[in-house]
Amino acid sequence: MQIFAHRGYSSKYPENTMAAFKAAAKLDITGVELDVHLTKDREVVVIHDEKINRTSNGKGYVKDMTLKELRKFDFGSWFHPKFLGEKIPTLAEVLDLFKGTRHLINIELKSDKFVYAGLEELVLKEVENAGLKDRVIFSSFDHEAVKRMAGLAPEIENAPIFPYSILNMKWYRTLFPAKALHVAYRAVARRPVLEAIREGIPVRVYTINKKEQVDVLRNLGVEGIFTDCPEEIKGMLKQAALR
Repeated sequence: MQIFAHRGYSSKYPENTMAAFKAAAKLDITGVELDVHLTKDREVVVIHDEKINRTSNGKGYVKDMTLKELRKFDFGSWFHPKFLGEKIPTLAEVLDLFKGTRHLINIELKSDKFVYAGLEELVLKEVENAGLKDRVIFSSFDHEAVKRMAGLAPEIENAPIFPYSILNMKWYRTLFPAKALHVAYRAVARRPVLEAIREGIPVRVYTINKKEQVDVLRNLGVEGIFTDCPEEIKGMLKQAALR
């Protein structure tokens, strides 16, 4: 089963920071997941929320600040004092970190609340500049963004994210060429998702941190999971394989 470190190694390091990504880059796992927003000066930065309030010592929306302004804030000490000084990373910086590894990189476009005009093109440009087109997956709760990205780069894997199941997954996939499906744990046992698994469509599930969840997903034939605890989950899967 594929293991993706959710927002980097986020159970032991502040999420979506270089510290979390450096730790994940050292692990023998499938890949890493990250989230991107667009700044006022149109820089692609890695952060989950639209606001910086939760994960920094600042306040306000990412879209209303320049990269230089965002870099004035600390994005580490909220998690633990030893991470004081962590700055918000750019997508280019994270991609550069993974150039020397074999990890897949799932880039989630966080445009489901604010429409960032041109976000898809800017993200794709960074990926092309890094030479990592064959190692990225584009995903989003904003399915229109997934569709736009599929049009820009049909050769790159894309995945709409579903917090809940839908009635007819097969029909939905005819609307645009979704190559994979990313679903919440609560939706994975629903009939449309199970049908997708049986048809060989890659299904990955978020956010999995418990042994009982891992056992359920293994039995269902899910291809991959996103987890805050990549080392622990890898250990669980290794133990299960020995039974």
